[in-house]
Amino acid sequence: MRRAGRIGQQARKLLLLTLLTAGLALGSFADAGISPPAAAQEAQPAAFRRAAAVDPKERAELYRTLQDQARILEAQAAVVKTVAKLIGPTVVHIEAAVPANAHSRSTRRVQEEGSGVIVELGGSFYVLTNRHVVRGAQPERIKLHLYDGREIHPTRVWSDPDSDIGVLAIEAPDLVAAEVGDSDRMEIGDFVLAVGSPFGLSHSVTFGIVSAKGRRDLQLPHGAVRFQDFIQTDAAINPGNSGGPLINLRGEVIGINTAIASNSGGNEGIGFSIPANMFMFVARQLVETGTVRRAFLGINLDAKFTPERAIAAGLPYPTGARVTSVTQDAPADKAKVQVNDVILEFNRVRVEDDGHLINLVGMTEIGKTVPLVVLRDGKAVSLEITVGDRGKF
Repeated sequence: MRRAGRIGQQARKLLLLTLLTAGLALGSFADAGISPPAAAQEAQPAAFRRAAAVDPKERAELYRTLQDQARILEAQAAVVKTVAKLIGPTVVHIEAAVPANAHSRSTRRVQEEGSGVIVELGGSFYVLTNRHVVRGAQPERIKLHLYDGREIHPTRVWSDPDSDIGVLAIEAPDLVAAEVGDSDRMEIGDFVLAVGSPFGLSHSVTFGIVSAKGRRDLQLPHGAVRFQDFIQTDAAINPGNSGGPLINLRGEVIGINTAIASNSGGNEGIGFSIPANMFMFVARQLVETGTVRRAFLGINLDAKFTPERAIAAGLPYPTGARVTSVTQDAPADKAKVQVNDVILEFNRVRVEDDGHLINLVGMTEIGKTVPLVVLRDGKAVSLEITVGDRGKF
């Protein structure tokens, strides 16, 4: 796994977009009660195609037909151009002089490059990015290159190593903030744009789809990231894209690009983004309190919940999270959770696996009481649990 921030597969995506927009375009004609151009309704005879290749009049007719067809596609594809225009002024290119080894006191520094996106929280402006882009760098050693050519420095930097999230406070006139969307509403197949500075080429835009959701247990090059729930996309992500936004077709940030899976070090169509909901949960706490507090159940989970164990518990296949131990006096203990219980639902959300449960709990307000459904001795049992503060256990 490589950090975002490494060109390929764009031809395939362009073809996909062309085919899709062509289908949408024909559909839009039907909705409007208009018939598509004759050339689009029936195949041209081979003899006509050969004549058209050399006959000036026929070529002129083909160009007129092509213009009609192109207008249809251009009208449908305009949404991508509109999104790019809206999001462009909110994206920044980041240069940070970070310690060569973040775990040592060496004075030697290296130049880290990445991207970020401006958002507004509580009437102030902040740049969202990845922690690994600015890790260990002091505010005066971080340069933010704005869309209009200005260069500014952040006034303060926060970061969370458990999620690879970084937040930079900024102050400057005429800043433009991006809209943040609900990443939980994104579905596999939704179209997205990735914006950033691949190879230092600032404000580059690539296009793709959401390929998968809920990617966890990734081995990332910039250190252990405990809380993972990545959106996977085939939008081209390369070195320098780290921290840049993943945008839906409504112009909303639904993720922050973080890493790629690649054998070559370049884009191979598998990129990963931190969901916006997870990012904003952490960012708001960093801005408001300077630290991140996460909820806690007080249980250990079976990371290798095999099909055999699932069948023994009464499940047809591994789903949910199996409890292997319960901490005394912790929230789970008080809620009567037992060893070998399989947690099927947390706060009315179906639990996919242990990593999914950790994320669900970690993004729950401390002190909140939520419903819990466990499988115990082959039967579903409903409980209630009041989540605690991880820092107190």
